[in-house]
Amino acid sequence: MNPLLSSLQPYPFERLKQLFATVTPNPAYTPISLGIGEPRHATPQLVLDALASATSQLAAYPATAGLPSLRASCVNWVQRRYGIQLDAATQVLPVNGSREALFAFAQTVIDPTKTDKKGNRLEAVVVCPNPFYQIYEGAALLAGAKTYYAPSDPALNFNVNWDTVPADVWAQTQLLFVCSPGNPTGAVMPMSDWEKLFALSDQYGFVIASDECYSEIYFREEAPLGGLEAANKLGRTDFKNLVAFTSLSKRSNVPGMRSGFVAGDANILKQFLLYRTYHGSAMSGMVQAASIAAWDDEAHVVANREQYRQKFAAVTPLLAEVMDVRLPDAGFYLWAAVPQRDGVRDDVAFARDLLAQYNVTVLPGSYLAREGHHMGQAEGFNPGAGRIRMALVAETAECLEAAQRIVAFIKNFNS
Repeated sequence: MNPLLSSLQPYPFERLKQLFATVTPNPAYTPISLGIGEPRHATPQLVLDALASATSQLAAYPATAGLPSLRASCVNWVQRRYGIQLDAATQVLPVNGSREALFAFAQTVIDPTKTDKKGNRLEAVVVCPNPFYQIYEGAALLAGAKTYYAPSDPALNFNVNWDTVPADVWAQTQLLFVCSPGNPTGAVMPMSDWEKLFALSDQYGFVIASDECYSEIYFREEAPLGGLEAANKLGRTDFKNLVAFTSLSKRSNVPGMRSGFVAGDANILKQFLLYRTYHGSAMSGMVQAASIAAWDDEAHVVANREQYRQKFAAVTPLLAEVMDVRLPDAGFYLWAAVPQRDGVRDDVAFARDLLAQYNVTVLPGSYLAREGHHMGQAEGFNPGAGRIRMALVAETAECLEAAQRIVAFIKNFNS
């Protein structure tokens, strides 16, 4: 067996299952889960119709590079959204959702055999935000790299303070994962951060993988800045060492369709396509047809965004009366500090007791982060500790009911 498999940590939802194994939820309440970030708004009819009309595609093997018409739809969406013109033949590839692509991308980019001029093996490092989407970590470890966790900073609206990453870490870095809008914090990276990261990439040669799967759910009038958009505004029109990842799952409420695309540096995407050809990552023709329908339509995206805006406007002030929580920049999570009990903010105990007493599931923030004892960070520091992630993916009434139960729970928290 691959010995690197033993380095993988349990997925957050596996840990949550273990935590709840001995908990009996209060039967007086119907269960409500805010734990999993699975979109639950209705799938657009236009997507269902496109799937139904493309069943003949099942009779043919799909090409890994995707249909020219799908790549054209992706390029057209990037043009409308970011004002950027990409080459559909070389700068965009369809992928089976961002999760699959993020993992495969690390296997393509990382070189664990790299040596210095004297032939000494260099340790490959992958830098990722902390807290983070656990695929970043697993992808790095199975590619033979070490991970460096750059913690989010509450003083920066939960963006990462990239200045905390030491120069010797950047010097070993081969891949940087960024997530904007962030999971779980909802923070959007400003242009100043992109400038900084591009300069570091130029200096040290690492690749930037920009996870932007939450880009179409936002609460300000101005849409979140994307990596390709930032590069283009800075004159980096070749998108050197940058690949952006986007998905239909959240944008179009089709998580089961597993569809998205990557775009950016043509030289990197050429190698990524080679890897994917061997990996067997071609997207079903049916899914490609439905994806074209989704990328070509914005009306359902605007309606979906409005649903989230109304929901967050109703739920956030209610919770803010009893918790340290505020409206995020984007995404569909609330990142909230739990109240203190005996001077301690225990997110794990909070999640366990909330389920037991009010039958509401939330995800402990510490499950989404790592203690900072890796590569020189302070021993025992977990930037997710003391917080919970609440996924407001259900209908408004259900989310409001969950919020009311949480308020009642907190009011009795220290009694």
